[in-house]
Amino acid sequence: MSAPLPVITPELLLRAYEIGLFPMAEDADDPSIYWIEPERRGIIPLEAFHVPVRLARTVRAQRFRIEVDRDFDAVIEGCASAAGAKRQRTWINARIRRLYRELFEEGHCHTVEAYQDETLVGGLYGVSLGAAFFGESMFSRTRDASKVALVHLVARLRRGGYRLLDTQFVTPHLATFGAIELSRPAYLQRLKHATSGMPAESAWTNHEELTGAQVLSLVESAAPA
Repeated sequence: MSAPLPVITPELLLRAYEIGLFPMAEDADDPSIYWIEPERRGIIPLEAFHVPVRLARTVRAQRFRIEVDRDFDAVIEGCASAAGAKRQRTWINARIRRLYRELFEEGHCHTVEAYQDETLVGGLYGVSLGAAFFGESMFSRTRDASKVALVHLVARLRRGGYRLLDTQFVTPHLATFGAIELSRPAYLQRLKHATSGMPAESAWTNHEELTGAQVLSLVESAAPA
C-alpha cells in the first residue's frame, strides 16, 4: 500500500512562499508536488521595469481589453496548455489547480486577463502575499497578449505599493523586461521586506480598466516610495 500524500493546504503554501519556496510537479499526471528553492532567484525590479518600444505602442493602442480576476479557471487552463505545447508536458497538475483556486477564492491569487471581444487570448496568474507578488505562469494565444497582461500587472503593482515581483527564474523573454537574478541571501532579504508590507486594497478590488497611456505612465514613472 502506498503512503498517503502529504496534506498541503493554502496556508502551508503561503508559508512556503514567505520563506522562499514554491511548488512544482513533474507533469499533469503526477500527483506529487515538489518544493523548489533556487540558488539564484529571478525578480523584475518594479522600479526598473522596461517596456520595449514596439510593445509600448501595442499597449498604447489598446488592442486588448484587460480584466483582473474574471476567470481563474480559464487562465490556469491556458497556462497549462501553453506549457504543454512548448515542453510536451505541464507542471500544473490537479493538486496545483485546486490549491491555487483555493488561494484565488481567499484573495491571495490573482489573474490578469487579455481579451479580444469576449475571447480570452492571453493572461497570467500569481500569488499575492503582503507587498510581494509571485508570478506563476502566463500564456498567449495571439501575439503580445501575455506581454500586455504583464505590463498591466506591473502598473497595478506599482499603483498598489508592491515591493517585489518574483519570477522564479530569469528567461530571455523576461530579461527583455528587466528581470535579474539575485543570490538566495539577497532574495530572502528583499522577500522579508516585501512580505512585511501592506499594499493598497485597491490594487485588486478596483477593477477599473486603465488606458494604455495610464499604464505606461505608471510603469515608467519614478520609483515607488
